[in-house]
This record gives sequence, structure tokens and C-alpha cells, in this order.
Amino acid sequence: MIGTLYGLGVGPGDPELITVKAFRTLKESPVIAYPKKRKGSKSYAHQIIDVYVNPGEKEMLGLVFPMTKDAATLEREWTNTVEVVWEKLKDGKDVAFVTEGDPLLYSTFIHMMNLMKERHPEAVIKTVPGISSINGAASRLGIPLAEGDDHVAIIPARDDYETMKKAIVENDCIIFIKVAKVMDIMLSILRELDLLDKASVVTKVTSQEEVIWNMEELEHAELEYLTLMVVRK
Repeated sequence: MIGTLYGLGVGPGDPELITVKAFRTLKESPVIAYPKKRKGSKSYAHQIIDVYVNPGEKEMLGLVFPMTKDAATLEREWTNTVEVVWEKLKDGKDVAFVTEGDPLLYSTFIHMMNLMKERHPEAVIKTVPGISSINGAASRLGIPLAEGDDHVAIIPARDDYETMKKAIVENDCIIFIKVAKVMDIMLSILRELDLLDKASVVTKVTSQEEVIWNMEELEHAELEYLTLMVVRK
């Protein structure tokens, strides 16, 4: 019997926002896989499940994912990671791979799933959807994302003024993820369009480390990676 690989969405940060199905899968899976930081500190997803998992009762499988664009390094490291997980599955053990938010929305699990299918097509893979940071932000900020015929866009923010501006102009609600590194550009666009008062920014939404920013404080601010912006026109 080959074990099942679960892509387990554990929500945006608040441990209480994990689903009942995700909770049950955590309890039933003998192996818990999670992104591991090279310096040894716990990943965001690992922190979320801390209250539910006793490391003494589970096999905790920390996986390091390379932060590089070098193709050779990526292929080598990813292949190794997939094979580590496959060894557990081959032994008949279910593996719950935890990821913040939803496993099929801008998640590390997507590449894991695709590469596992490619290298081991006999692998059994299932996903458990989770509440995304987008939904978490809407709730915490009290902003309806869409009603009626509204158009909603989810955009990875990047250093492209005209493309980011176009996204705002053409949609009623825009969620910009990965916005930390281009915040100054985004603020310039919002000022040009006179929409600064229609934007909200939040870091690590719903977690104990959550920060809801005052828009006037964002100029040249040092923002963490898990920061998003909602523009609701």
C-alpha cells in the first residue's frame, strides 16, 4: 500500500481558522511535512499547527525549499525533496504537507504535487482546501471583496508601474500579494489615481503577529514577505 500525500491548507495564521477536515487529517497522518527554514526557526505553517500537533507522536519532516532562481540548484533540491517524501509514501505512510492559506493558491505544494506526479505517477495525492490570506484580510479589514457583477483580481505585485496601474483601473477589487518589495511604486500609483483612501495593507493577517498598517506610515517601511494590499474601489 502506498501512502497518501495530502496538501493541507491550514489557513492564514489564526490556528482557529483551520478546517475540521484539516484537523482530522493532521491527527490521522503519521508524517507531518512542513517548509523548514535553514536557520532552524519554525516556518509560518509550522507555527499555525503547533497547538494541534505533538512532535513526540508524529514524524516531523522538515523540508528545505531553495530560495534561488538558479535552474540547476532548483532541480537538484526539488528532486531531493520529492524523493524524501516519496520514501515515506512508499513505506505506506500518509504524509500531510502543511501550507499556509490554500494548497492550490500560490502555494509551495503546487510544485511538489506536479513534480511528484511526474516522477511517481502512482502516488496518491489529495488536497484539503484552506482559508486564504485573501479571505482572512477581507474579514479582518471588513472589506467585501465582491458583490453583484464586481470584478476581482489577485495580482502578484511587481516592479511594473503601468501593469499594476492597469490592474487597478480595470477591476473593482484588487488583492496584491507579495507587495512588500514594491510598496513605494504601489503608493505612487494609488496617489496618481486618487485611491489611497481605498487601499488597505496587512501583514501576517489573523496571526498573533498581525499588523494592519496606517497607509501614511508605509513610505519606505520595512515590510515582511507575508504582506498584502487590498484596493476596493
